Amino acid sequence: MIPAHPGLRGGPVYLDYNATTPVDPRVVDAMLPHLAHHFGNPSSSHSYGDQPRHALHHAREQIAALIGARPDEIVFTGCGSEADNLALRSALLSARTGRPHVITQVTEHPAVLETCRSLERLHGAEVTYLPVDGDGLVYPAELAAALTERTVLVSVMAANNETGALQPIAELARITRAHGALFHCDAAQAAGKIPLSVKELGVDLLTVVGHKMYAPKGIAALYVRRGVALEPLVYGGGQEGGLRAGTENVALAVALGTAAELAAGELTDGAPNRVAALRDGLHRRLTDALPGRVHLNGPDTGRLPNTLNVSIDGLLGHELLAAAPSLAASTGSACHSGIHTPSPVLTAMGLNADRALGALRLSLGRWSTPEEIETAATALPKAVADLAATASSR
Repeated sequence: MIPAHPGLRGGPVYLDYNATTPVDPRVVDAMLPHLAHHFGNPSSSHSYGDQPRHALHHAREQIAALIGARPDEIVFTGCGSEADNLALRSALLSARTGRPHVITQVTEHPAVLETCRSLERLHGAEVTYLPVDGDGLVYPAELAAALTERTVLVSVMAANNETGALQPIAELARITRAHGALFHCDAAQAAGKIPLSVKELGVDLLTVVGHKMYAPKGIAALYVRRGVALEPLVYGGGQEGGLRAGTENVALAVALGTAAELAAGELTDGAPNRVAALRDGLHRRLTDALPGRVHLNGPDTGRLPNTLNVSIDGLLGHELLAAAPSLAASTGSACHSGIHTPSPVLTAMGLNADRALGALRLSLGRWSTPEEIETAATALPKAVADLAATASSR
């Protein structure tokens, strides 16, 4: 049974699980002994290092089991952005080629896009940014056409953080590896929400992020397929297979391992179907309450079970959420100095600025309930009516 979460009591309905997840109390319980008691260095040969060393290995086993990997293929990092940097930068520096070529796509997370831009700026790499279709998906034929003899790495996310769109990773990885290049997949949003197998996907590198799956912020992991040569991102004592020096944060590694085991259990217990039913119920309630005005952004099928991205005609997402304080969710826009700009993900999918600025990302999770969905399905149409009344009174 899932324990109640103390951080969700009495506050707004939380519909922002794609931004971050509450830390599961069972994860907290697992990590606390490694903060209070088991303080030893896992690299120490004496008895104080035994329990931390065992805990670290067990955490690798738990994460490996979630994604169908081997424990020695799991490298702990401090966050998902670091894991993405380790994959991209280290693969490029290990390539030892004249002007290396990297391929990604335009709706990737900034952790990948900004790393690619730094590779262009600092290392003279050539980067191809593949376009996406109206559902936010990469065309496999476009990837095949973009590959060259200098291509060392392709990086495409498993699931988009805004729309939940699921990329055809297995097909993209097959094309890439047949060409002799490495394939990296940022699975920050997908891991724990849908089944993932690195063998079935055929990927060489895959990012898993703790705070997206009910572990604390500040811990992530990179799957590195056996035989893949990477240049270390952090040099020093040789921890993490020589790829990331520094004494490991055992407590956070234990937290991620526990979160991975809990997620694996939920995947077999029907949790994705439960969450998808709540999401789809919310979508139906909104379209019934606002007929003809609610537009789904992203694919109807082939998306994460917890993610609903919609735009409502004639409204700005940030204004709508401000008028619905009983909800905590995200918009499809970014605010800089009071000026809201449309999401690059949505505009890359072909949405015009008005529809992109009207987007809401409503993402559900472990503690979402029918009662919360009822609250959201009532609060949003009421906020629409309140905004209309305010506008007509001016």
